[in-house]
Amino acid sequence: MERILLAEDDGAIAMGLEYSLAQEGYQVTVCGDCPSALAAMEKENFSLYLLDLTLPGGSGYDLCRRAKQLGDSPVIFLTAMDDEVNVVMGLDMGADDYISKPFRVRELISRIKSVLRRYRKGDGGKAAVSLGPVRVNLGEAKVWKNGEEVVLTALEYRLLLTFLNHPGQTLSRGQLLEGIWDVAGDFVNDNTLTVYIKRLREKLEQDPQKPQIIKTVRGVGYKIERGEG
Repeated sequence: MERILLAEDDGAIAMGLEYSLAQEGYQVTVCGDCPSALAAMEKENFSLYLLDLTLPGGSGYDLCRRAKQLGDSPVIFLTAMDDEVNVVMGLDMGADDYISKPFRVRELISRIKSVLRRYRKGDGGKAAVSLGPVRVNLGEAKVWKNGEEVVLTALEYRLLLTFLNHPGQTLSRGQLLEGIWDVAGDFVNDNTLTVYIKRLREKLEQDPQKPQIIKTVRGVGYKIERGEG
């Protein structure tokens, strides 16, 4: 059974979500503040974290940071603050999705299933993949370049996995956005994708100005040629 940590200080919202998620077969631990959520994270392993951004005694950012230190479980933020600064900050910290209140419970459940599905199938059945000087350890979700570990944010790693799941195939910008976010919000746009393509190249390429791993197919999109490790 998938275990979900729900950190939400609005009792009515928490109760409704706990009931709806239980109906879907999830086991839910509800915490109303940051300290109790952190304590729960130290005691149990969770498949996914649903984190309100504003919490007594801390914030969803604090919980996201700790969740990513503990393992590779996805994080979805629940927040009424949907401005671009908060969105980008959450993504840079490793959040996997972001939904603004008020939201439809069915939409949230769809996103939960989508994120969990991506994490389960992300290794593509292979232990490791080589991309020239870059080696991706899929089992541990780690990336190495010239023998040194490269630290990627969760979104950067999701983008890389999207490429790796379609070796040699040219993916349009729309396909890449869909591969990363599925039914995620409108804040994920072309500009966001351009930024993360640029960041990946800066971290993976020997010469980001002349990319040999993430190649641009003009007028169509991008592709990766990969070799098995």
